[in-house]
Amino acid sequence: MNFASDNTAPVHPQVMAALEAANAAPSMPYGNDALSRDVEAKIAAIFERPAKVFLVSTGTAANALSLAAMTPVWGSIYCHAAAHIEEDECGAPEFYTGGAKLVGLDGEHGKLAPADLDAALNAAGAGGVHHVQPAALSLTNATEAGTIYSPAEIAALSAIARKHGLKVHLDGARFANALVASNCTPAEATWKAGVDILSFGGTKNGCLAVEAIVVFDDALAATLAFRRKRAGHLFSKHRYLAAQMAGYLDGGLWLDLARQSNAVAAKLASGLAALPGAKLAHPVQANEVFVDLPEAAIAAIEQAGFAVYRWFGPGTRRLRLVASWNSREADAERLIATAKAAI
Repeated sequence: MNFASDNTAPVHPQVMAALEAANAAPSMPYGNDALSRDVEAKIAAIFERPAKVFLVSTGTAANALSLAAMTPVWGSIYCHAAAHIEEDECGAPEFYTGGAKLVGLDGEHGKLAPADLDAALNAAGAGGVHHVQPAALSLTNATEAGTIYSPAEIAALSAIARKHGLKVHLDGARFANALVASNCTPAEATWKAGVDILSFGGTKNGCLAVEAIVVFDDALAATLAFRRKRAGHLFSKHRYLAAQMAGYLDGGLWLDLARQSNAVAAKLASGLAALPGAKLAHPVQANEVFVDLPEAAIAAIEQAGFAVYRWFGPGTRRLRLVASWNSREADAERLIATAKAAI
């Protein structure tokens, strides 16, 4: 009954079994192991082209190191004002870039609009020594509002970025959820739409602690091995990161787990939206639900033992509910019934 975050979910048994198998014998350190090569091959197959792959243990490291590879210290990074890199990473992007500036733009339902991005870049003072210079665009898919960018939307934003000389980063902490919701291929949602670097998430979707920095632009990959080591994110026993990612990708598990969490979120959304006094704050397209409910319903949900977040803070009437790979439809139905009875 935990809908507070997909970070609360346990590790999927297939991922845990892959870790156990990796623990059976010695292996070379620092990524010089067979499992790491296997992961690189799997990712190349999934994305339909070779790519440089750098495994790290956290999404913050994946995002910050990716942005550091594409942004000079005098650069600026454009993102949504509610993006994780802006609100939830304690200055890590600024730290790893050596002082680059984040520029947050507003956008409905957690998404940027091409016209707004173009206007902001036109007004950025490019070339002027008194201004930071636009260097990167960071998009989040699925967004912090639980919505998704279609490949066409990513391509439109990437085209604006390219026009102004920016590289494009995609924060894919919930990339699997976005992908199954948009019914497209990994290639269509990334490099074919203009993405240069993807932070490919695993932790929120069944892994213990692994994210993949997937670099489609070889020139951007040139410094990442050094940046990762300098930042303290190159594991000596790297095979345990690789084992998680290999288990996650095997047999399309990563997509199956995302389909499960998306389905439970859809059930929560449809059931709660039908209640008197309830209103969805954003379209529910992935595994997050933001809903305004009467206080009596929220109190009943909390008293029944469901783990949820009031968004933002005590006393608010907006809940954020996040379905995980192991969320059950029966628990969603019980939460809906609890709210309905209270109303």
